[in-house]
Amino acid sequence: MSYDLRRLRLHGLITRLDGTNAYVTTPEGIRVAIFYTKLRERLLAPLLDADQPPAPIELRRALRTVDRLVRDYVDHARLGTAA
Repeated sequence: MSYDLRRLRLHGLITRLDGTNAYVTTPEGIRVAIFYTKLRERLLAPLLDADQPPAPIELRRALRTVDRLVRDYVDHARLGTAA
């Protein structure tokens, strides 16, 4: 945890309150948090749900094709499954 707090502090996303072990978010940290929240809501979540209805059938077919090709490649490379 101390490593993560240090990295956030060095990047200017949080500041430590004097005389305490508490941290507060800087204005830049709030902007970054909002950006990543919106990124997840508007881009990542729809992409992760794109293989299920009501996603367009063309998109679902393309994702199944990609999934099949990656699975075939892993099988051929004998990489196995991740733990």
